[in-house]
Amino acid sequence: MPPTNRPPADPTLLIIGAGQAGSQAAITLREQGHQGPIVLLGKEAHPPYMRPPLSKKFLSGELEQARLFFRPPGFHAEHRIDLQGNVEVASIDRQASSVILKDGRRLHYDRLLLATGSRPRQLAQPGADHADVLYLRGLDDAIRLRQQIGRARHMVIIGGGYIGLEVAATAAQAGLQVTVLERAGRLLERVTTAIVSSYVEQVHRDHGVDVRCNVQVSGLLFDGPRLRAVQTDQGEVSADLLLVGIGGLPNDDLARAAGLTCDDGICVDAACRTSDPVIFAAGDCTRHPNALCGRMLRLESVQNAVDQASVAAVNMAGGQAIYSRVPWFWSQQYDLKMQSAGLSDGHDRIVECGDRSSHRFALKYLRDGQLIGIDAINMPAEYLAARKTMAARGELASVPQPCPAPGLAATQPSPTPL
Repeated sequence: MPPTNRPPADPTLLIIGAGQAGSQAAITLREQGHQGPIVLLGKEAHPPYMRPPLSKKFLSGELEQARLFFRPPGFHAEHRIDLQGNVEVASIDRQASSVILKDGRRLHYDRLLLATGSRPRQLAQPGADHADVLYLRGLDDAIRLRQQIGRARHMVIIGGGYIGLEVAATAAQAGLQVTVLERAGRLLERVTTAIVSSYVEQVHRDHGVDVRCNVQVSGLLFDGPRLRAVQTDQGEVSADLLLVGIGGLPNDDLARAAGLTCDDGICVDAACRTSDPVIFAAGDCTRHPNALCGRMLRLESVQNAVDQASVAAVNMAGGQAIYSRVPWFWSQQYDLKMQSAGLSDGHDRIVECGDRSSHRFALKYLRDGQLIGIDAINMPAEYLAARKTMAARGELASVPQPCPAPGLAATQPSPTPL
């Protein structure tokens, strides 16, 4: 008998991953009126929390740890969400509709959501596991990095993406001598145009950051137990603290082992459903169809995680929803609020407004006369207008926003950087 997409009465809904996507899905399920069991499994000991501040205000000490958490203590129990921390899943048994935990327990599901996120790409050089070599993904990473920044003098950051540059800005403002090493020819090469890359590089140089592109890291040098320098094809760079930010890899191992279709991420359709009709996926771990670009994409962004999780939850509860949002991103570096929407890939024209010298400008990317993306620096009105223009296109209908059940406030995170 073929599988049905209709859940049984009061089905058990199991979520692997208690980050931004998993947390959003659990709340949305209750907002949708689901009365059955909801089990939320997290690898970390911490309850669900916001990740964007980890490289910004939490790292600088402006934001206390307690303000990172989405919900107050007792919230999940009050709303009958079985939140289990310090849990690792060993495998998924699709035939038995269950997951096997590393402690040997087996948990049943009627519908399963994979919100497993992504992990930092590791540096290949010997010594990359040293205590002075850090990565930034979770709260424990940020706590450790904040402690190290407080006693370091020379910090090297390998990788000129958003995470690396946000940490560079925070460390430079804390008084550290900071060097950014980027293998590509410019900063942010994978996510924006050369105009923005050049502007951002100059901003960091103006704040004393030594930015070096076209650099190959060949090794790490130690003086006894401490990191002394990073070896590159252009010589040694002094360092007593190193952050590696060279991209992320999707956590799709469980899905692959279970036989789900994966391609640099768990492949899902517009309903966030995997190749198994009772298994869904959302967030950084997924590759999904994007109407704006006309192709499959994997996006590492908070908003993508939140929107996909909301759609997945609606469908897990027996509703019908389609993910079709315009992708958007933001970053905070020094006093710059950088906001992007859409994607600049394939543009044939750029329209610029504002004034770069005053650090207020926007670049609008067009293809065949149609707006496909925007990068805005300290110009929120232009950014929001562009988002609305792109979202107004017929194929980009908004994700349904369910009405919260009594006692459940909306869980969309504020777009304002923390």
